[in-house]
Amino acid sequence: MSTFSLSEVANGESARSSALADKLRDIAPGIAAALAWAAFGASCLVREDVGDWSRTRDLAIAAFVIAGLVLVASVAAAQLGRAGSALRKRSPWLLALGVFLTLWELATAKYAWLPLPFFPPPQAIIEVYTDDLPKLLDSVVASIKLQLGGYLIGAATGFITGVSIGWSTRIGYWVHPVLRFIGPLPATAWLPIAFFAFPTSWSASTFLIALATGFPVTVLTWSGVASVPSAYYDVARTLGARPWFLVLKVAIPAALPHVFVGLFMGLGASFAVLVVAEMIGVKAGLGWYLQWAQGWAAYSNMYAALLVMSLLCSGAITLLFKTRDRVLVWQKGVVKW
Repeated sequence: MSTFSLSEVANGESARSSALADKLRDIAPGIAAALAWAAFGASCLVREDVGDWSRTRDLAIAAFVIAGLVLVASVAAAQLGRAGSALRKRSPWLLALGVFLTLWELATAKYAWLPLPFFPPPQAIIEVYTDDLPKLLDSVVASIKLQLGGYLIGAATGFITGVSIGWSTRIGYWVHPVLRFIGPLPATAWLPIAFFAFPTSWSASTFLIALATGFPVTVLTWSGVASVPSAYYDVARTLGARPWFLVLKVAIPAALPHVFVGLFMGLGASFAVLVVAEMIGVKAGLGWYLQWAQGWAAYSNMYAALLVMSLLCSGAITLLFKTRDRVLVWQKGVVKW
């Protein structure tokens, strides 16, 4: 009996030790991430800056706050549910970001290992978002208006053209050669003609963005409509479907996966043309802001604008993925963003 009791106690201790080890293993990445952010905060205060930046102390306080939040959330991940699981999943990235920011701070603001002003420190980027926010927001709003208008025009035109070519051989006979001539050319190659043909730089830029968006949407929509199995049409005709029903209820729904691929490709192309068009023609926008910052050697402003542009592009792609997942429920989860 005594031997049996000792065995039970030993097994219980082993189980508790194993559970403790598993818990430590689960929270270790979060603790490491918290330490990395604390190190970033400490690096901001370790010595005087080599330049004149007013947000160093604020940045250090923010880093310590983030470190504390990450630490608490890591320890209490089980009680936080989905938020805790998401944090645990992203802990390695938080760790890498904290280490990167620490090295960035030391290499720029503290020891100037990287030459200024080409490599500004993190607090210089923060200063742009606090001190130059009105001008940056005006540029963001102008870019969104320009890009959204051109993208919607190009996507709608490309979709209608692609469906028409894929459905009608007669339309394809006339449109296909024009598409082969115009489509492969980069949209930026049409800059001189666009700014001459259109009355304003805004309308010329809208045309260029629409052109960059329309070609991939046209080709992928055309491919989707042309690849619909003929059996789908035969079944619909047997049930008495008319040609318009075949287009709207058979061809277009079956081609939607291809359409969304074209929309994704067109979105990336439209952002590339947006920057070039704004650098040359318009008087506001992120492309204009980048050129202005480069002209004044304000590289911190340039990096801040690039970060905003990246977030805008990533957000637009995320929104498009959400739309695709809602429209194409049966394809949800095939490709994630």
